[in-house]
Amino acid sequence: MILRVENLSKAFFGLTVLDRISFEVPEGELLSIIGPNGSGKTTLFNVITGFLSSDGGKVIFDGQDITDRPAHQIALRGLSRTFQDVRLFGSLSVQDNLLLALQQHQEEHLLRRFLGTRSIIRDEQVAHERARDLIALIGLERYTDFPAGQLSYGQRKLLQFALAVIPDPRLLLLDEPAAAVNPTMINSIKERILEFNRRGKTVVLIEHNMDVVMDISHRVLVMDYGELIAEGTPGEVRRNPKVIEAYFGH
Repeated sequence: MILRVENLSKAFFGLTVLDRISFEVPEGELLSIIGPNGSGKTTLFNVITGFLSSDGGKVIFDGQDITDRPAHQIALRGLSRTFQDVRLFGSLSVQDNLLLALQQHQEEHLLRRFLGTRSIIRDEQVAHERARDLIALIGLERYTDFPAGQLSYGQRKLLQFALAVIPDPRLLLLDEPAAAVNPTMINSIKERILEFNRRGKTVVLIEHNMDVVMDISHRVLVMDYGELIAEGTPGEVRRNPKVIEAYFGH
């Protein structure tokens, strides 16, 4: 198992947001987590990735206990994520956003960088090649030198996906990658997610767009009021009476 969550709990001002959540994610799975607004999905991601501390339980990533470790340490271990709100450096170009994201994951030493040693030069060459490959993958070649803040919302979503992927993580958490995106761009985002997964990478996504969830997921977890209420294949979840009542509303 690449990810194991054990009895994870979190409360805010006495209100339980995560109520002893437990689940496992095998390596190579594409897992979706769904549920009504306020069910605790994003809080779950925030606790797993170290942006919030837990009130109990454990997070095991690749056999190592990462519970409550700093977010940057978790990211360097190979667990990457996106956020609901698109976080980019708007004045920087598409390519420079990607280079900056990758630089944080490359080994560097201040003196070595100052002297411009061969290893630093090699790192920079690899970074530029990786950035070009990802720009091609997300179909933004025309916008390589374009300020990221001037991209359309859907294009910014694609760039955010690329920013999370550029360090080549083993596990990718996506928080509503298709939210507020037009249907054409949604198809592009879906294909990018599937392509990443086909490379043997593990993906866990939170998503409200049920067409996306049902189209690409191997398995689906359903949350409501901070609890896991159902899990199964997309077809099984769609037919589950608890899910119909809690999520679909009929």
